[in-house]
Amino acid sequence: MSTRKTIAVIGATGAQGGGLVRAILADPEGGFAVRAITRDTASDKARELAALGAEVVAADIDDEAALTRALTGCHGAFFVTFFWAHFSPDKEKQNVATFARAAKAAGIRHAIWSTLEDTRKWVPLTDNRMPTLMEHYKVPHFDAKGESNARFTEASVPTTFLYTSFYWDNFIYFGMGPKKGPDGRYAITLPMADAPMPGIASEDIGRCAYGIFKKGGETIGQEIGIAGEHPTGKEMAAAMGRALGIDVHYNAVTPAAYRSFGFPGAEDLGNMFQFYQEFAADFGAKRSVAASKALNPALQSLDQWLAVNAKRIPLE
Repeated sequence: MSTRKTIAVIGATGAQGGGLVRAILADPEGGFAVRAITRDTASDKARELAALGAEVVAADIDDEAALTRALTGCHGAFFVTFFWAHFSPDKEKQNVATFARAAKAAGIRHAIWSTLEDTRKWVPLTDNRMPTLMEHYKVPHFDAKGESNARFTEASVPTTFLYTSFYWDNFIYFGMGPKKGPDGRYAITLPMADAPMPGIASEDIGRCAYGIFKKGGETIGQEIGIAGEHPTGKEMAAAMGRALGIDVHYNAVTPAAYRSFGFPGAEDLGNMFQFYQEFAADFGAKRSVAASKALNPALQSLDQWLAVNAKRIPLE
């Protein structure tokens, strides 16, 4: 009989969850097995994980009974939400409450919840330095996660709270890569002034989560922040220029200008970058590169990530 501990992974076909599934499968002597939980077990990504050796199980995160069944028999579980699929902090909070209840019912002994700061602790709704969004939030996709930490605590689920950073993969998928301006020069545009911004490769989030599971229960109840590097906007632009072989500049705009860009989520992200900038010391201090590397010895710097991924960044 196998003595391996099974880790259930919500969002197994996504960036964070997929990184954790692959990290577990890449370490067959690590003492863990993985159960990849996804809505669609017939998707290409789910089939790929199954081919690598994952147990792939169907469950919808909106179906508490199905999720509880999918978690049952697992030692640990990794939970992440999908804000950008619906842009609804209320739905996100409902999902997390479901996670916590299902984890408790299934007897999960170690949960990792991928979370972020509730920025209202720094910028109350009465503070007009940035607009209040959806009546109740400053940075909706942060605040809903931070507020939801309490659901795991209230349910008495043994939980490590994992605070992630800006994905460098956003330069590939989120339209944040270099764009050619009217003057013909390429630039990345961020409202960060000269502040450093903790960033990480999405794959490394999963690897760091695996490092937490390998520590056993010693991190339960702790808040652990992770980052691969803390570059400034100028440093990110220079790194991209080196990797792409072109001249890339940093276009520092104001948060208000960024909020006005009009794409879905622009106001949320504009407030997020303003929070990054104005509270860079607090945000960065929580995300130690050295501690992240201790969890994940393969942690990538921005240059290392770009060496592999620069060719995937679309140039517009």
